[in-house]
Amino acid sequence: MKKHFVLGVLSFFFLSAVRAQNTPPPYRTNVPIDSIRLSDPFILTDKKTATYYMTGTGGMLWKSKDLKTWSGPSSIAQTDPKSWMGPKPMIWAAEIHEYKGKYYYFATFTNKQLKAEGDLERRACHVLVSDKPEGPYVPMKQPTYLPANKLTLDATLWTDTDGKPYMVYCHEWLQNGDGTVEKIELLPDFSGTKGEPKLMFLASDSPWSKEKDKNDKDIPNKVTDGPWLFKTQTGKLGILWTSWIYDVYTQGMAYSKSGTLDGPWIQEKVPFTPPNHGHGMMFRSLDGKLLLVMHSHKSVNGKFIRIPKIFGIDDSGDKIVLGEQLF
Repeated sequence: MKKHFVLGVLSFFFLSAVRAQNTPPPYRTNVPIDSIRLSDPFILTDKKTATYYMTGTGGMLWKSKDLKTWSGPSSIAQTDPKSWMGPKPMIWAAEIHEYKGKYYYFATFTNKQLKAEGDLERRACHVLVSDKPEGPYVPMKQPTYLPANKLTLDATLWTDTDGKPYMVYCHEWLQNGDGTVEKIELLPDFSGTKGEPKLMFLASDSPWSKEKDKNDKDIPNKVTDGPWLFKTQTGKLGILWTSWIYDVYTQGMAYSKSGTLDGPWIQEKVPFTPPNHGHGMMFRSLDGKLLLVMHSHKSVNGKFIRIPKIFGIDDSGDKIVLGEQLF
């Protein structure tokens, strides 16, 4: 029953995202952040332009000078219509990373017309590139970053202690039955991957995420979502990631015992954020404050929406501490 519920929730958001992406909204200015409807928010602080750039599911871009009011959205991703993605791929959980003078757009692309396995639509993590944070972002040489028959999502970037850049992503729980967080090495220019993926941890490793089995007994939830890596000021490597506690979207974290992506990853016993908050990432403001942006769920006139929220973060110790909501 739990699986059917989660599938229903995911289908709702998927169909809502389809409608949103097929009908781009008008460009607006001076929009308060709590009036923006956005799942999986990601904020890049660009000191060169003294501007904050926010993207997420839908793949569009918002811009701000103060984090309070925003202008957008604008389309920035230019995919190849002749590629496996097709002419109008769905875009989930987009991120923008600056690396060695260029800007890279990590996102999950879905082609509803292609099947990867059974009735599951082909969905995969991919990277686009631009010379500017506002794009346009265009494809690089490698057509796929991960195996075509492997459903992956929510890719992010991390440079490990070996100095090599890695894509960290989730392998879809709908396909493997127990969602994973994995890593794979990127080529130096991010134009593709090399080597084989390596498992970091399983959804079922978490002590806090739960669902009910067919006998109404508590078992570990199988969803992994939205990984985000960070280091505290003391050098401790951690990861934020999101799952469910029954029907409540919830974010937790784990810390690496070795200080590298190889772990082992020790899961925290309790969630990190309030209920109905998740898919968070951290960034520094233009004045150097560490902040966390994530989305929360809210019902408005019978419609279930997602809204970005920004919190303060204290990373002075071995573990980060959630502060108050700022915006």
